[in-house]
Amino acid sequence: MADIFLTNTLGKKKEKFVPINSDKVGIYSCGPTVYRDIHIGNLRTYLSADILKRVLTYNGYKVYHVKNITDVGHMRTDPATSGPRGAGEEAAIDPIIDEALKQGKTPQEVASEYTKKFLDDEKVLNIIPANVFPKATEHISEMIELTKQLLEKGFAYETRGTIYFDVKRFADYGKLSGNTLDKMDKLLGAVRVATETDKKDSIDFALWKKAQNDRSLKWDSPWGEGFPGWHIECSAMSLKYLTDAFKDGEFNHEQSRRIDIHTGGEDNIFPHHEDEIAQSEAATGEKVVNYWLHAGFLLVDGKKMARREGNVYTVSDLVKKSFNPLAFRYLTLTTHYRSRLNFTWDSLKAAETALNNLYRELTGYVTNGEVTSVNSDFEKKFVDAVNNDLDTPAALTLVWDLVRSNMPVGEKAATLYKFDEVLGLDLEKVAEEAAEVPEEVKKLIEQREEAWKKGDFSESDKLRNEIKGKGYEVVDTPEGQKLKKVVS
Repeated sequence: MADIFLTNTLGKKKEKFVPINSDKVGIYSCGPTVYRDIHIGNLRTYLSADILKRVLTYNGYKVYHVKNITDVGHMRTDPATSGPRGAGEEAAIDPIIDEALKQGKTPQEVASEYTKKFLDDEKVLNIIPANVFPKATEHISEMIELTKQLLEKGFAYETRGTIYFDVKRFADYGKLSGNTLDKMDKLLGAVRVATETDKKDSIDFALWKKAQNDRSLKWDSPWGEGFPGWHIECSAMSLKYLTDAFKDGEFNHEQSRRIDIHTGGEDNIFPHHEDEIAQSEAATGEKVVNYWLHAGFLLVDGKKMARREGNVYTVSDLVKKSFNPLAFRYLTLTTHYRSRLNFTWDSLKAAETALNNLYRELTGYVTNGEVTSVNSDFEKKFVDAVNNDLDTPAALTLVWDLVRSNMPVGEKAATLYKFDEVLGLDLEKVAEEAAEVPEEVKKLIEQREEAWKKGDFSESDKLRNEIKGKGYEVVDTPEGQKLKKVVS
């Protein structure tokens, strides 16, 4: 197999990818919290993971992909809870429970609704489904088991039914984000939630939280009724599905617990992934994830996406404005996954125009000849590009170099089809639909050919316009008329 190089956040540099197994790769991706529509910033991250999976598959690897569904919130209080809060109990509203109350539904109904919407959004963006989408609520036992291991090994402590990870017991804390223990002031300022008053130290984070009596999402545990912390779910589910860490629901001390790749957005680096590393490595006693890949933020008009800014957009928002969702996929390909991408409606329009032009050129190839063989020189350049840290901007440049080349059209089509195994732009689907030229269009083409031969250019132009009205464009070349599908 060809060499693949990936930028590993853990080492802060580009590294040659060496899988744990010679022909198999395990990937864990942090999935959505399902209490509202997933916005395009989240989807940009999932698109990056999709490109990674496609590149690995293109290179001959068998990929097993796990993407979790967070269907339980991690805040302590329900908005409808009455009575005083106990020591260390947060006033923040749990988003899933809050949304359920607003809609008059159960948290489970809300999570199910938005899980389906998320999967639908991934489908229209041509994101290949993960092999498994484990739900947090279905893996509480594994989270409890992992928490028990951390307690037994002295990396955690209990305070009135809440279990905290003792960060200072994990010497390597901060190796992913740089927020090391010797930078405590910086770390305390950056930590997501530091309002608990029942910790030994402000930097400690919750593995398991005590539930209020009337909380609607809670489970029995050795420490009383409660619910999991944010970070423990990903450690538990990644270890369960990608390693031999659990056997019959219990922690397995005898097998290696290594994962090839873990993906997420740059906002996951700290504290989420930093805390994942601490939990997983403290419990297993070994390095768990070999490569950490993080996608850059998606900005909107140069600003961070935020609901208070009114600039949070979803796939349905793109569709309402009559955009092809794959135009957004194309837009993400124009920027390296690690770089921040600035979304504007103008940039999306430009991406859609470029995509439609590509469709138009490709349909011209298949309506005027047979698809033949892949061009090996172009394919080698393409593989070199995508294997170089998933360099999709370079890959798109090659696409347009190919389109502008003098290569036979059948070879162009075959090569573009091959590239699309990574790009995921529906090139073959669009081309095959366009190749089924309606009989009425074929007859018009024949009539125009006769008019041209007779020198009746007025009739020829009239027929050209009539053909265009049927959704096809005629291009006159030295070899004769060429037909292209008008895509808009």
